[in-house]
Amino acid sequence: MAAVATTTLARRMWIWSLLACALAAVVIMLGAWTRLVHAGLGCPDWPGCYGFLTVPQSAEHIAIANARFPDTPVDVAKGWPEMIHRYAAGTLGLVIFGLATAAIRNRHKGIPVGLPVFIAAFVVLQGAFGMWTVTLKLWPQVVALHLLGGFTTLTLLVLLALRLHRLQASARRAGAQQSRSSGERPYRVPAGLWPWLYGGLFLVILQIALGAWTAANYAAVACTDLPTCQGQWWPAGMDFRHGFDIAQQVGPNYLGGQLTADGRVAIHMSHRLGALVVLVYFSGLLAWLWRGRHHTGLGGATALVAGVLALQILLGLANVWLHIPLAVAVAHNATGAALLLSVVHLIWRAHRLPVARPITTTNPLSREVTV
Repeated sequence: MAAVATTTLARRMWIWSLLACALAAVVIMLGAWTRLVHAGLGCPDWPGCYGFLTVPQSAEHIAIANARFPDTPVDVAKGWPEMIHRYAAGTLGLVIFGLATAAIRNRHKGIPVGLPVFIAAFVVLQGAFGMWTVTLKLWPQVVALHLLGGFTTLTLLVLLALRLHRLQASARRAGAQQSRSSGERPYRVPAGLWPWLYGGLFLVILQIALGAWTAANYAAVACTDLPTCQGQWWPAGMDFRHGFDIAQQVGPNYLGGQLTADGRVAIHMSHRLGALVVLVYFSGLLAWLWRGRHHTGLGGATALVAGVLALQILLGLANVWLHIPLAVAVAHNATGAALLLSVVHLIWRAHRLPVARPITTTNPLSREVTV
């Protein structure tokens, strides 16, 4: 009976964690939409909008709002994207706190507690970054960290969903009185694979950070041609020191950015070079994994990373060729999150397999000794 109860509870929490994952993905896309339509300061205060729970609509409320914030008159078209983003983020926070509460209440039933509680604490920090994004007038350091925090929240929620799914599967097997090893396949992961997997994860995170810095500094349109930038393979005058100055001033606000053209080109080119490094690195790694898929059982996870990476590269190229259309730019942001999750999923799958030591250098995935 205990196993059945644990299975039911884990399944319910798993379903809620999947809902949280979907909400987190929506929040990330709404954040990109808000930024791309230049609505980051659509509401100059936080958490409300001009002191109201919704965007002021009536003439009376707009007059009150303009009196409260005379330097930032009401723009309803920009206020709604910002508030919709906040409503979605607030809903996500409630779901996450519910998961953490359920985990604490059922900690004696084998439900993981540390991860959901950590996610709840992290969401509080993420909410603070959301507030600082507004109160510090789109300071690019805060905007970039807020974007990275959204990706981190989604990744942690996916890890929680994976753990809960494994927990209910384990409880189901225990209820059926099956041994843990009865369903295992004779797959093995070569010990030398781990540095390459985590190296790839590091490169993806670094590339996402460069993308966040590019977006926060409005550098996506600094180069409008491909494969060159402003007709040059390596534009003259790029100012990397200025482009990556984390102590820059924002003036009255940072809407539209304040960097020089040379600084923005340096940021844009860094993001392009990062994409090239990620593409070359994963082309080799995924080819290696695909060749040994029959020995590792990672063929599906490998194909997923390859497909998402190809889509992300195409969306990045389309952004430049089509001059940052809204739909493509939002999709590029969402696919960046999907790429991170696919790499995390690949590592997760690999961790569930026994480790093997290769005994030949001709094909390190085909002959191995379990250790």
